[in-house]
Amino acid sequence: MNGQQFLSTQDYVASQELMASVNVAVALQKPLLIKGEPGTGKTMLAQAVAKSLGKKLIIWNIKSTTKAQDGLYMYDTIQRLYDGQFGEDGVDDIAHYIKLGKLGEAFESEEQVVLLIDEIDKADLEFPNDLLGAGSDGVLYPRDQAHGEGQTAPHRDHHLQRGEGAAGRVSSKMHFPLH
Repeated sequence: MNGQQFLSTQDYVASQELMASVNVAVALQKPLLIKGEPGTGKTMLAQAVAKSLGKKLIIWNIKSTTKAQDGLYMYDTIQRLYDGQFGEDGVDDIAHYIKLGKLGEAFESEEQVVLLIDEIDKADLEFPNDLLGAGSDGVLYPRDQAHGEGQTAPHRDHHLQRGEGAAGRVSSKMHFPLH
């Protein structure tokens, strides 16, 4: 840890216990799960932590249809198909059709960020388990990258896989997600 500590701010007064919990999570570079009823200040805590530590705040709002995969990236198959039909350049490069989700943004960030995964209780029952597996080894890459430059994997392979040493890897820099 670089010596930064979360302290109460002018906008958010935290108990000693809460400040200690946040600071332990930051020091260990581990996620911190904050549970509570609506309106109890979970979002305000994430904002205060980000402000106090000078970190970027990324908010991922979860809906009942949200999948863990959506947080990593979205692959635009329709746009790629459209571009392929009309002879657009770059259709062979899958990177043109991948848009990072909020979790992917946090993984890709050069600096440590605060990620608030809000309303996680509204997600599918498998969502928390899927989220735990996402990038657990810290490296994610589109499978196309594993096939070498200029080679395209079969359509069924266009999703992120965990692995090492891939040319298109996204290293995990996310140290402090909050909910």
